Amino acid sequence: MPVPLYQAKAELFKTLGHPVRVRVLELLCDGPLPVRDLLAAIEVEASNLSQQLAVLRRAGIVIARREGSTVMYELAGGDVSDLMRAARRILTQLLAGQRELLTELQEADQR
Repeated sequence: MPVPLYQAKAELFKTLGHPVRVRVLELLCDGPLPVRDLLAAIEVEASNLSQQLAVLRRAGIVIARREGSTVMYELAGGDVSDLMRAARRILTQLLAGQRELLTELQEADQR
């Protein structure tokens, strides 16, 4: 029996539901990077980064290729960059709405 689309989407979002994975994807939106650069930018233990990269690889969200002794990671497709930009826009709108509410509450307290 095939997996329903909503369940597959939930699994995708679950895969994206870790701060290190999100940061990796943000960094890879600018192009392929070697593991050492990801490690320097994210500042986590190498084993932690390795685990998170493995999750993203298994999900097919990133791909790895070896260039000599260097392992390079890149996004599996441009849609991932689109998703990361959409998430930024959504968060920006949500935070703007919260800021407006905070301003209204502060003004109400001053009355």
